[in-house]
Amino acid sequence: MAKFVHKGRHKRYMERIGVLGGTFNPIHIGHLAIAQMALERMHLTKVIFMPAHMPPHKNSHAVAGAKYRYHMVRLAIEGNQDFEVSDFEIAKRGKSYTIDTMQHLRQQYVDAKLYFIIGGDTLSQLPSWRYIDDIRKIAEFIVVNRPGCVKKSHDIKHHSVIMPGIDISSSYVRMRLFQQRTVRYFVPEPVLNYIKENHIYET
Repeated sequence: MAKFVHKGRHKRYMERIGVLGGTFNPIHIGHLAIAQMALERMHLTKVIFMPAHMPPHKNSHAVAGAKYRYHMVRLAIEGNQDFEVSDFEIAKRGKSYTIDTMQHLRQQYVDAKLYFIIGGDTLSQLPSWRYIDDIRKIAEFIVVNRPGCVKKSHDIKHHSVIMPGIDISSSYVRMRLFQQRTVRYFVPEPVLNYIKENHIYET
C-alpha cells in the first residue's frame, strides 16, 4: 500500500502516480489492461495517460490528429476514477520526449513517487532514450509483460508486472478499420462510436 510520510507531528499521504505515455492511435483494451494491472500490482494512487503530440520514433503521416487521439483516451477512461488523461504533450506541441514530460510532472507532483509504465518490448530501447539517466532520477520504470515473455539482459532497474496475454496493437486495430472490419471488443464502445462519427482511419 502507499506510505504515510511523517513530517513533524503531521502525516502526509505519499501519492504513487503511474504515467502511461504513447501515441494511442487508437487507444485499445490492451492499453487499459496494462494501466489497470500496473495500478493494482504497484498500489498506485492513479494512472495518468499521456498522449504524445508527435512521437519522435513514428511516421506522423500514419498518426491520427492529436485532438482525436486525446478525445479517444478521454472517452476510454471515462468513469474510472483511478485514471486521468493529460494534454501536456499535445499542448506543448513538437516532438514528445519523456524527459520533458517527467520534469513537468515532478514540478506538479513535488512529493509524489512517480512511475513510468512501459511494455516489455520497450525495455531494450530505454538506453537509447533521450536523457535516460535523468528520467531514472525522476521516476522508476514499471515494465508490464505477457506470461512467458523472455527477459533480456539490461542494466535498467525496474519493477516487473505480469498481465494476461492480450495480443492486440493499435496497428492491428487500424488495419481492421481500413479493411472495414469491426473492431468491437478491441476498443471501448465510446471510442468505436467516436471513430465512426469523425471518420477516423477511413483511408
